[in-house]
Parts: sequence; C-alpha cells; structure tokens
Amino acid sequence: MRKLFALFLASFVWLGAAELKIGTAANYPPFEFINDQNKITGFDIDLVQELSKRAGFEYKFVNMSFDGIIPALKAGKIDGVASAMSATDERRKSIDFTKSYYSTENIYLKKKSNNKITDKKSLKGKKIGAQLGTVQEIAAKDIDGAKVVPAEETVPLILGLKAGKMDAVILDSSIGYGYLKQNPDLVEFFKESDGSEGFSMAFDKDKHKELIEKINVALDEIKKDGTYDKLLEKYDLK
Repeated sequence: MRKLFALFLASFVWLGAAELKIGTAANYPPFEFINDQNKITGFDIDLVQELSKRAGFEYKFVNMSFDGIIPALKAGKIDGVASAMSATDERRKSIDFTKSYYSTENIYLKKKSNNKITDKKSLKGKKIGAQLGTVQEIAAKDIDGAKVVPAEETVPLILGLKAGKMDAVILDSSIGYGYLKQNPDLVEFFKESDGSEGFSMAFDKDKHKELIEKINVALDEIKKDGTYDKLLEKYDLK
C-alpha cells in the first residue's frame, strides 16, 4: 500500500512540475491586458494557448511588472516569459529565446504643438518617457543628457506627454500607432530599429532547449496554416 501511495505521490509531483509558469505584464494591449471579465487576454495569451497544443506543454500565466520579469525568471519564480519581450543580444547572455513571432520598431512621439522637438538630436537634455525594463527605456537612456521618465505602464506615459510633463515618449510601434489613432494631438517624429530580432518567448538559459525547439516548429506551423494571420487580424496587428 505504501509503495502504491509513493508511486501516486511521485506521479502527482511530476504532473505538477510539468505545468509551466509563464510570466507576463498584462498592461500592454493588444499583446497582454486584463479584459472586462478580469482575465488576462491578448495576442500573446492566445498565441501561447495555440503553441501549447502543438508543442505539448501545460501552463499558467503569472501577472507581474515587466521590469521584474527577467529577475523572476532567473530566480526560478517563473519558467518562461510571453510578454512582448524583444530578443536582444544583451538579454541572450542570460536567457534563451524562441524564434521571433512579431517585429516592431521604436517610434518617438511628441505633442503636435511642440515645435522645439524636430528629430532625435533635438531631444538632448529633454525629458523622455519610456516603459520600465524595455528596449525603449534603453534607447531613452542612450540619448545625450536626456532625463528619462520611467513608468510601469504606457498609459501614464501618454497622459504625461499630453499634459506637458515630458517632451517625448518612446514606444514600440505595435502599440504606438494605436495611441496615435486615439490621440490626434500627438505625432510621430522619429522611427528607428529597436535593435532586436523581434518579440519572442523567453526561458532561463539552457533549461528548456528541447521545448524551445518544439515551440519553434509550432510557430512555423501556425504561420503556414493561417492561424497566425487570424490572430494578427483579431488584435488589429496586421
């Protein structure tokens, strides 16, 4: 009886360990956000659901701030990341990425009435808003003499820009153009590569290589059979 119980317990522990904790910052529509039913939803969430069916893994999402995701991954509090994370060379030093599933650029926004800001050079010594932990924050810090105004979410950045609390905001183009549609008093004045290969799922270094290979195969499949395009259309990302 004890042997049977031990086998049952071992099986239970194994099954529990098979469920991956996927970190996401659900404040970044349309990729991840909280819907009217108080549930995490978005492009990344639907994408992981589809990939899990094809690559054969169980998962649950863990909502957290974006700047805390990589530390949580390295500390073992989560197993993976699906949060519009750009695959950069710097991040590759400590984490592994899947193939890219969405490409984006950095776009720079200002108030339409601000005639003093004309290009990137004119941002020297200015206040620039960017989301914490993003490649856009890195870009802002690289501007000579700029005072970076960080925020955990993008909405406060837009509100701050409109209120004149900062001179410009750097966003990734996937959400930046959405804000431009909603705010005719804002304009894009500069655009550049974000220095990454695009958004990818991330895992701790050398811990899930086999799973990453399966996810890469699944990504190729959904792009070939039209599933990926349907997700892009659903979230107005085409």
